[in-house]
Amino acid sequence: MKKEAPLAYLFLTLTALFWAGNAIAGRLAAGIVPPLGLTAIRWCLTVGVLFVIARPYLKDAMPLIRRRWRYLALMGAIGFAFFNMALYGALNFTTALNVAIEQSAMPVIILVAVWVLYRDPILPAQWFGAGLSVFGVLVTVSQGDFMRLATFQVNIGDAIMLAAVIAYSLYSAALKKRPQIPWQAFMFCLAVAAALFALPFGIAEALSGRLPAPDWRSFALIAYVTIFPSLFAQVLYLKGVEIIGAGRAGLFINLVPVFAGILAVTVLGETFQTYHAVGFGLVLTGIAIAEIAARRA
Repeated sequence: MKKEAPLAYLFLTLTALFWAGNAIAGRLAAGIVPPLGLTAIRWCLTVGVLFVIARPYLKDAMPLIRRRWRYLALMGAIGFAFFNMALYGALNFTTALNVAIEQSAMPVIILVAVWVLYRDPILPAQWFGAGLSVFGVLVTVSQGDFMRLATFQVNIGDAIMLAAVIAYSLYSAALKKRPQIPWQAFMFCLAVAAALFALPFGIAEALSGRLPAPDWRSFALIAYVTIFPSLFAQVLYLKGVEIIGAGRAGLFINLVPVFAGILAVTVLGETFQTYHAVGFGLVLTGIAIAEIAARRA
């Protein structure tokens, strides 16, 4: 084990906590700050903060940034902008508990994405664990009634969240090939790409008449998602992946539904249903099987 691993565990645990808070903030923002506008505002503000942090590193990193700009643009658009647009949009239609459990499928999807992209080997037990976790997500999406899936009676919010989960899983797997530039410059480039991607959608949403309510709640929500999920969590996740790798770091995403479930019940007053428990249990069991198989290999 790398000597830095305990530090990575701390980084990734805090990342999960801040991401859980992002789901709660997104649910609280429903009806207060529209989802596309919230995403655009948070990344525009984040760009300003990151520019101050990244400025000393940008000159030396610029040659590599120019060579890898397509990669950087795609990573920022998918991992930062699209994921959050879909997350906040989903929370207008489904519960924070559902979103948290669906998000917990990321580790196994990351595992499969790494196999697809880089042909990293996956053991039969890992495939079984991945399938079990996906089955758990389907239990949650269908609310325990698989006839909903057969007749396409799935909450639109859950469907949107599944798209978000796939997008961020691909982003996580692709971090393996990130350019070797200082993390400050890397984060700044991705934030710029996210802001540029999200801004037209936010403007279109505003022109349609959906504007943030100008009160302390909207300002507080924007401040939280800018500082904690956008800045702290992304930097800590990036550093954690650097230390222990995307596959192992992805397992810490399983703490997101734990934290989010606690927050959803205590802060939002949501009800924990039987299908939540079954789905969550299947997801965690599948991931445990996959991780044990990987460690014994």
